[in-house]
Amino acid sequence: MAIRRSATKRDGLPSIVQLRLTPAPAQAEALAAAVLLCNQAATVVSRLAWQHRVFAVVELHRLAYYEVRARVAGLGAQAAVRAIARVAAAYANRRASKKRAHMFRPQGAVPYDARLMSFNRDARTVSLWTPTGRVTVPYTGRPEDLKAIDTLPVGEADLICRRGVWLLQVAVTLPRPAVCEPVGGFVGVDQGVANLAVTCDGVVLPGPALPGPVGGNGHVRTLRERRHRQRRRLQAKGTSAARRVLRRLSGREHRMMTDLNHQISKFVVREAERTGRGVALEDLQGIRGRVRAHRFQRRTLHNWAFAQQITFTRYKAARTGVAFILVDPAYTSQACPECGYVARANRPARGRFVCTRCGLAGHADHIAARNIATRGAAGWAAINQPHATGLPSTRRDRESKPPASTSGS
Repeated sequence: MAIRRSATKRDGLPSIVQLRLTPAPAQAEALAAAVLLCNQAATVVSRLAWQHRVFAVVELHRLAYYEVRARVAGLGAQAAVRAIARVAAAYANRRASKKRAHMFRPQGAVPYDARLMSFNRDARTVSLWTPTGRVTVPYTGRPEDLKAIDTLPVGEADLICRRGVWLLQVAVTLPRPAVCEPVGGFVGVDQGVANLAVTCDGVVLPGPALPGPVGGNGHVRTLRERRHRQRRRLQAKGTSAARRVLRRLSGREHRMMTDLNHQISKFVVREAERTGRGVALEDLQGIRGRVRAHRFQRRTLHNWAFAQQITFTRYKAARTGVAFILVDPAYTSQACPECGYVARANRPARGRFVCTRCGLAGHADHIAARNIATRGAAGWAAINQPHATGLPSTRRDRESKPPASTSGS
């Protein structure tokens, strides 16, 4: 019998809330043992999967369930099931690029599902499985996160120990609001390397930093270049002190870009919600394979976090009911938004646009954002217009079927 998800989980919006656990010393030791044991089990399953070239979750379960429970003492039945599913997910998207079996860090995050944890919302405690038995740990968090745990459907959670602090990142399902019709058009956003985002209103995000008609994001580029030079210098030195500094700096640039993309997407969605418009972005999938970049520019191109910015904008728009659409990025910075003339000569420089037909001039990124907004409105109208051919639907309803014959033939 198939297990059906509830309508809220099926149609809702997934989100993550973070809780801070406050275990006693003995409870912390039990949680640490659980993390170590689950990661050890996942590594054992991963080696079996790589050895037998079995990566589908059902076949991998048949292959590894009893063996991993025999090899890893103290591993529970459901913990073994989650370890197998975790390995299958690890190989799902990166199987072709793998050169050896995937290893799991001993202190990596461990998934917990409804059979491994349970919440007591009145007492603000959570019961978690450990090899020595369940432990009941109090939790705290932001008021909005606690409210989400109390009122929303709860899914799986990740148990994490970060610098001695125990965290529980819980998946919840938010209700999906109805998408509002963009009566005021669309907010077009042009994404780039020099300027991370420029809207059709002429706003540069995350903020102007350089003088000029459109302020750029020079401070972001300068900081990333400085981080790159620092990492290269420390890696060339190779001493223990240099490696210690590299560990301290690891992930800092990634966290900075994630924060900037959150700021950009939040501003764009709030502006669209305030003005009754939708959000239109370029569909940049596969752009790294299409663009020919100089070898000095390849690192900058491959560090471009455009996909993360699109993902953040999409889910923030879905949460607020703002219309969201991706448009074709071809010639957005070479087309004139006034007369529609497209020519390579319209863009004599990287940041300059001058229409050779009507004379419209401006910053190229701003012009591209205007074209994206126009394409967004046209694309949204094409998606939502009724079927205009007048032909019957291929899925004929009961009334459109011919009447059954009453004769005996």
